[in-house]
Amino acid sequence: MLRTRPLITEKDVLQAVHAGRDVLEVTGDPIVTPAAGASLREHGIRLAVRGDATLVEGESSSPSLGNFSSTLLLEMYSTMWRIRVFEEAVSVLFREGRIIGFAHVSIGQEAVATGACLALGPKDYSTASHRGPGPIAARGARLDLMMAELYGKATGYCRGKGGSVHLADFERGILGANGIVGAGIVIAAGAALSAKMRKSGEVALAFFGDGAVNQGAFHEGLNIAAVWKLPAIFVCENNQYAVSMAAEQATGGGSIVARAAAYGMPGVQVDGQDVLAVYAAVRAAAERARAGGDPTLIECRTYRFHGHWEGEATDLRRREEIAEWEARCPIIRLGTRLLEAKIARQEQLDALRQKALEEMAAAIRFAESSPEPAPQEALEGVLLPL
Repeated sequence: MLRTRPLITEKDVLQAVHAGRDVLEVTGDPIVTPAAGASLREHGIRLAVRGDATLVEGESSSPSLGNFSSTLLLEMYSTMWRIRVFEEAVSVLFREGRIIGFAHVSIGQEAVATGACLALGPKDYSTASHRGPGPIAARGARLDLMMAELYGKATGYCRGKGGSVHLADFERGILGANGIVGAGIVIAAGAALSAKMRKSGEVALAFFGDGAVNQGAFHEGLNIAAVWKLPAIFVCENNQYAVSMAAEQATGGGSIVARAAAYGMPGVQVDGQDVLAVYAAVRAAAERARAGGDPTLIECRTYRFHGHWEGEATDLRRREEIAEWEARCPIIRLGTRLLEAKIARQEQLDALRQKALEEMAAAIRFAESSPEPAPQEALEGVLLPL
């Protein structure tokens, strides 16, 4: 039997406003008209979709700057630039043939990695997808060791053997990027199980793309985390495309976050171009996990400005669509808000960007001057069959 999807109109939003409510609840997977969506944002009304098992919140308005310290806000801005300039350099270096293997950048998605990672504690765990440099840099990893790894040099994080899709830094709780789509989800679930058994108070967060939600690992990881109430946070970087397949054409049910209801866990959808919204959602999820509550699925609606991988010959996305998302650049968005609120001056913001550029330049010099791995090291750290 087909279910009728509820329709949310501007009239419904205005009725909630007149009633003094800041949440508009609806059962099922709603269709929100453009006028209703604009009205929800204008009046700061949250759309809460109640599924069969749990409450799934829709996108809410951006948190107030007053909820964050100026130190944290500037760290967010600085971290996003740190990711951006590193990956812009990777894009150029790959085209010049100086980067080994493949390179997948997340230019345009910096708010997701930054907001999520800054909401974690220093002892928490995280995993990343094949688009790993952003989430790894956001946790404070060294750019020089990252760049050396991409160059295939012995001084890299994995001694030049991993490349961009296998970056890891165990000392910072970064359990690695992964070339297998969705693999980081079950690794994070395992880390969360370890934390629960040790009663350490740590949480584990997995980054993955919209293409991973149709992999078995997604369902297995979320199911076991829900059954055992593991301190896990599952962050979907929904950049709208898995390679060239649009998420709306590949994902049944019409919504990624609605899948949280199937596992009885909270699900939250946020504007992935708003670093404050991402931070608030992950911070709340981490607090719930540390208190012994349910794991959380967070869908961050974002966009990659570049193609699926560097060097891609064809990009099937519409130019107009790319331009629309580029106009919502998360770095410019936060910078504008900081200036308007007089939290920062333009010269301060320029200095933070310059600092990131200098760190990136030093990382390149380090990578280019580092030695190649010795041939006899080829099989070190490799599990060989008996």
